[in-house]
Amino acid sequence: MKIKKINREFIVGERNNKLKIKHVANVNLNNNEQITFLFKKSEYDFVKKSWGFYATPSINGRLVKEGFLSALVTNKKKMVYLMVIHKSKIIAFKKYCKDHNQKIVKWLHKI
Repeated sequence: MKIKKINREFIVGERNNKLKIKHVANVNLNNNEQITFLFKKSEYDFVKKSWGFYATPSINGRLVKEGFLSALVTNKKKMVYLMVIHKSKIIAFKKYCKDHNQKIVKWLHKI
């Protein structure tokens, strides 16, 4: 694994709902290496494979056990996103979707 620190900021969003994103690092993983992201007492794993990535733990298994829910979300440009939301932040997530003209297409943990 190689980590390259980055110090870059950029703006996303539309007109009145712009957000500043801070890009802090690039991580280059070897096959079968994992990074674990921490949120409160929950963990979110990301694994590099020879064919691509496991971008999330099992959506209806470990992800839910760690306190996360997942949803497919789209915007008015018809861009589709996979969002992972901590269960303690559902209200904030729904407000974010409303403020940024995003629509929840499907909650994935219920499949």
